[in-house]
Amino acid sequence: MNSADFLNFIKEDFALSGEQILRFEALDALYRGWNAQINVISRKDIDALYEHHVLHSLCIARYLQTVPGLYEEFSGASVLDLGTGGGFPGIPLAILFPSAQFVLCDSVGKKTIVAQAVASSLKLSNVQVVNQRAENLPSAFDFVVSRAVASLPDFYPWVKGKFRRGILYLKGGDVVPEIAGVMARHRLPRGSVHTWPISAWLQDPWYDGKLVIHIEK
Repeated sequence: MNSADFLNFIKEDFALSGEQILRFEALDALYRGWNAQINVISRKDIDALYEHHVLHSLCIARYLQTVPGLYEEFSGASVLDLGTGGGFPGIPLAILFPSAQFVLCDSVGKKTIVAQAVASSLKLSNVQVVNQRAENLPSAFDFVVSRAVASLPDFYPWVKGKFRRGILYLKGGDVVPEIAGVMARHRLPRGSVHTWPISAWLQDPWYDGKLVIHIEK
């Protein structure tokens, strides 16, 4: 999938400005250039940047559209992307939601170099990149987003107390024991955890079994 194929696909669900189109188009060259210097995407997977990384990130936005009012709420929210790596899902979401404010956080310095460089090249004024651990962040956010940096029982304590509205987590595999574990350990109320199969939007075998997990505050 090249940038034109990607844009043709997402325009069916998202209204894009000319500036957003240009920013999405620029991702391919930016990540290829930086990935040759600092490996943040598997070299075997860089040709699938749009299919496996940008679209995966935007699954959060597509899920938000399925919950009345949530997409609009997120549009003006403060968002922490924990374990952002080279900027996923934070950078694609920041392009799509220019009025939301994003903090992209990773404890690995060389990864944040890439995320910062991409955000700066795209002139994303709604993105701040920080190189530290989540527990050291001084403030709370409306939402936390992340892409499978750990199991849910391990991940949740890192962000407990760091969000006001919810967590949107990209995860695959057998998540039932993880969800049960985090609900029991942290006494989350019944009905506060929702799962949405990405295959409902993306008909690609790569996404089979992958989910958006939404944990409400």
